[in-house]
Parts: sequence; C-alpha cells; structure tokens
Amino acid sequence: MSLTTQEIDYPQLAQQIKEWGLSLGFQQVAITDIDLAQTGEQLNQWLEKGYQGDMQWMSEHGEKRYHPEQLLPGTQRVISVRMDYLPDDSNMIAVLKDENKAYISRYALGRDYHKLIRSRLKTLAKEIEQAVPGSLIQRPFVDSAPVMEKPLAEKAGLGWIGKHTLAINSQAGSWFFLGEIYTSLPLPVDQSTEQDQCGDCKACLKVCPTDAFPAPYELDARRCISYLTIEHKGSIPEEFREPMGNRVFGCDDCQAICPWNKGATPTREKDFSPRHNLDNRELAELFLWTEAEFLKYTEGSPIRRIGYERWLRNLAVGLGNAPSSSAVIDALKAREDYPSDIVQEHIIWALGQHSMTETGKKKRKRKIVNPEASR
Repeated sequence: MSLTTQEIDYPQLAQQIKEWGLSLGFQQVAITDIDLAQTGEQLNQWLEKGYQGDMQWMSEHGEKRYHPEQLLPGTQRVISVRMDYLPDDSNMIAVLKDENKAYISRYALGRDYHKLIRSRLKTLAKEIEQAVPGSLIQRPFVDSAPVMEKPLAEKAGLGWIGKHTLAINSQAGSWFFLGEIYTSLPLPVDQSTEQDQCGDCKACLKVCPTDAFPAPYELDARRCISYLTIEHKGSIPEEFREPMGNRVFGCDDCQAICPWNKGATPTREKDFSPRHNLDNRELAELFLWTEAEFLKYTEGSPIRRIGYERWLRNLAVGLGNAPSSSAVIDALKAREDYPSDIVQEHIIWALGQHSMTETGKKKRKRKIVNPEASR
C-alpha cells in the first residue's frame, strides 16, 4: 500500500535527498524556503544603476527572478546543490604571469557544467518522484532560467556571498557551481551555518584589473573582464584592453586572491579537467585556429557560446598586450583581412600597441595576482 502525502516523513525524506545528492557527485545539498524579498530589492537597485550592461535578460521576467512561486507555480522549497570544479594543478598563476599564454577561466577548461549538473539534477528529481506518492511539482535549474542561485545557496547554508559577489564556502572556497530543484514538497528548511566571514579583507576588490567593484558586495558588470570577454558582443572599450592582459575568456583574479581559496580541494569530476591543453596554450597559436578548429576544440565546452568572432576579438587584445615578437606580429597580420569589423578593429589596436613599444613608449603595468599578498 502506497503512502499518502500526510504519511510522508519529511525530515527523513530531506535526509534521503541529501544522501542521494552526495552519491550523484554533489559536494553539498541543502534546502531553503523561497522568501527572496530583500534580494529582490537589491537586484532592482543594481539594475537601476545600469550595472547589468548588455545583459538585458537580467531585467526580464518581472518578479519571477525573486519569486520562485511565480516562475514555477506551486513551489514551496528549493533544493540547492554545490559541485566543486577547480582542476588539479591547472597552472593558474603561472599562465597569468606568462604574457604569451592565453588565460581561460578555470570553470571553462573542461566540459560544459550546464549539461553535467542538469543531468545529475534530473536524476535526483526522479529519485524524489519515485519516493513520493501522488502528483509532485518539480523542476531542476542550472544557470538556465531567472533563478537567483547565489542568494538561494546562501539562505540554504551553502556559503555566504563575498565582497566579490560570489558565493564562498568556508571549507571549499568559491570554486564551485550551483544548481537548484524547485519543488512543491514542504520539506524542513536548513538553517544557515555560514555567516559572512570576509571581515576587513579587501583583497578581491584591490586586485581587480579593471576596478569593477564600486563598493564591497557590488559589481559593475560593464567593467568586469568576465562580462567583457563573454557576455559583451561589441567592441571592448579601449580603457579595458590593456588591463585585460592575457585573459581571453573570463577572469578569476578575485577568486585566486581570496584567502578562503588557499585550501580549496581540487574537483574529483574528470569532466572538469582541462581539455586540449587549454590551461597552457599560446595566444598566437589559438588566434591562428580556423573556425573549424575552434568548433572542434570547443565542442562540449562553455567557450563555444561566444562564437569564433568574439574568440578572435579577445585573443587580439591578448596579443596586443603580449611582448613584441615575430610570432605575435605575424599572427595578428595573418588575420588582418578577416571579414569582421570588430575583429579588424582589435587587430589594428593590437598592432598599434606593438608599434608604441617599438618607439619606446611603455605599456601600462598590469596587476598580477599574488595569492600570498591577500588582504
């Protein structure tokens, strides 16, 4: 005889859900309610300042972003999960310091996390459905809908939102992905155990190459290298090109400097390991990839979403910041006739940078992450 909803032991079910999640490879699973009223106010203030830049989707969907029950009617709880992604020995600082190398954000070196985590969440949702009688409203999310994943994770106790606006866990640092399952189950809510522990530290604010933090806990995406290299579709403003250095897809400086990341445990997920040696490749070599090679080597990777044109745009900036050499100059000139105004604009700028170097004009000194100098 099957159980009725009145006979469900919700505390026991919540514990089972956490155990199932851990067995699926998540490092942490927690449950929270759906009250995001304060977060909604903060979001609207941020949008009013225009800090979202071209990310118009941030202001779409009305209140659904901070009212989960509007996005999925019937939602009572959110199951929030954490999955660590930092690759083992990924040469992070060494690559940043080598101006001939291309720095790619650590999260993008392996398989696209959307696919991996979504698959695991679907499996977890099925486990729940099989254990619960009657109809059940559920939907998994992985950075794929108007879901405020960081505030939900903070409410669930997975961490706190640091001054760099990323979630930090005292045991795992900030090198992790988040995912959610919206559910109609009235599960017991976890009490947050991770209070804000940033203290007086301002290391992440100081190290930002483009000064993208107007204030602690506030990010102006329009100045952020991750936004400029991934979300922004047009020309990169000249004031940000030199500070970008060799960062061609994303930026990890605010995480690399964070004291809470000194003891971060490398991921056990093989799918997050670097593919095609993208953690240690020359700028000139990547710039000379044909579009077919770009599509081949970024298959199943989050890098592919920016497309070949923006890939060349970003690499041109990196080459403009690299030390002058025949390999760098030849690579830039090899793409001078590429049929894209944006790519040509950035190549012209890059070649101009090398002309300035040859005439004795010094380049701006770059900020380089030094984890030992945090705080």
